[in-house]
Amino acid sequence: MSKPCCEKLDDIEGVQDTYHLRKWLNEKVQEHKLKYLLAHAEDGIIWGNFDSQCNLITSDEPVKLFPKWQFPAFRYETLQQCRVFCETVEIMFWKTDEGLKSRVIKDKHLKQHEYITEYQILLGTHGEKSEDRGFTLLWDGKQGLKHAVPFTDIVLEKDGVLKNPVRLKVNHYIDYNDAGVAHIYLSRLVNLTAKEIKS
Repeated sequence: MSKPCCEKLDDIEGVQDTYHLRKWLNEKVQEHKLKYLLAHAEDGIIWGNFDSQCNLITSDEPVKLFPKWQFPAFRYETLQQCRVFCETVEIMFWKTDEGLKSRVIKDKHLKQHEYITEYQILLGTHGEKSEDRGFTLLWDGKQGLKHAVPFTDIVLEKDGVLKNPVRLKVNHYIDYNDAGVAHIYLSRLVNLTAKEIKS
């Protein structure tokens, strides 16, 4: 069974501020045609996509898309870890005591039976779109928690109710131990979808 290509990226070492991190990210997005960003920071979760020059766009910058709500900004100082991804590649970088570390996963060469695909449902039963910037504000009708995802291919019904939930597509890669028991040893983010998933 083939495995995904997983390699360390050394060129992020030495990046120690937001400006240089965004510059590094811009270069990687251009190189790999990456589509989405999902970052975990000390002050919350950050979703993003990229403009035609491969610059990062989030729901709060460069223009606040949903003025009533405050979302965290993408900053080196508060960043914990981040994944940038598309259908064939994911780059992940994270902060350590020694600075940033990074790796890339590529799986274009794999056949579909060589990994497991999981669709994780995102929080949100209701939505409000910002079509021109490619974001949708999602919230749960009961809890009121909100996040803005960089995705608008969503069918909204009466009162903004989602016809189908937004899902995060994840690939899991399998290996076997010495006893022949299968286990997931690596996973990566792939895409966002609101299409009905048939089991």
